[in-house]
Amino acid sequence: MEAANWYRKAANQGCTNAQFLLGSCYFYGKGVAMDFVEAHKWFNVSSVRGDKDSKTFLAAVEWKMTPEQIAEAQRLARDFKPHKTLGSASSDSRPSTSGTGFFISEDGFLVTNEHVVRDAEQVRLVTGAGLISVKVVKADAANDFALLKAEGRFAALPVAASRAVKLGGTVTTVGFPNIGLQGFAPKLARGEIASLSGAVDDARYFQISVPVQPGNSGWALVDERGNVVGVVSTKLSARAALAASGALPENVNYAVKSSYLLSFLESVPELSAKLKAPETKERKFEDVVKFAEQAAVLVLVY
Repeated sequence: MEAANWYRKAANQGCTNAQFLLGSCYFYGKGVAMDFVEAHKWFNVSSVRGDKDSKTFLAAVEWKMTPEQIAEAQRLARDFKPHKTLGSASSDSRPSTSGTGFFISEDGFLVTNEHVVRDAEQVRLVTGAGLISVKVVKADAANDFALLKAEGRFAALPVAASRAVKLGGTVTTVGFPNIGLQGFAPKLARGEIASLSGAVDDARYFQISVPVQPGNSGWALVDERGNVVGVVSTKLSARAALAASGALPENVNYAVKSSYLLSFLESVPELSAKLKAPETKERKFEDVVKFAEQAAVLVLVY
């Protein structure tokens, strides 16, 4: 019910994605009473604005409606006008989003996802010393990397080439998911390399069984020696999977391979000499977790 309430607020302000989601609520009767007329209205509004999933659901809901109901839904869609928003929130009030980063040099270079800091007016880190501001040094939208720089001394993780990673290998990550619900303490997640390629066999990614939640973006995926072998980036779209197969995906997540990260970092000359050499010796799992935790940092974006 709370979700449907927020979808309605955003849908009435013209958010296409929220319009589709609100239509889905009415279609399935989730959080609201099932209402095919309202579902049709919102799918119609969002499909006009180019939402492909809405076009699919629009055809599906029409099978359940009478001609009179369809005509009424079309009238409601024609009459819909989005509300105008007044002003915008100050960048100093509250962060607009959050993610996780990890230090790769002891003098303050760190990595997160490009989509975490995209369009940011200000980026801050939550550290033991309090909030510190950082600057974005370089970004790669195609591979979803962003290199940031903070002032100070920090624990850092080594980055190893990912070509040695094998199917079924154990991987671990420490980060800050869902801070509004789960709190600010770092959280551990562990899993395996589920595939050596991503969605549609994209060779840039690993598919991982590590659970991923909002706020996980930018996690360092580390191997059993504590080397970074990937950067947690995304998960299989529930909308796309539902539209294609009629079922929701379960724990299908992806990390960009560290070999692509190393290529990205090599383009920053002053950084190459500061990267730590990869670990080659076996380590206790508790030690791997400890070092991953020390290098992980909460990223707040304003």
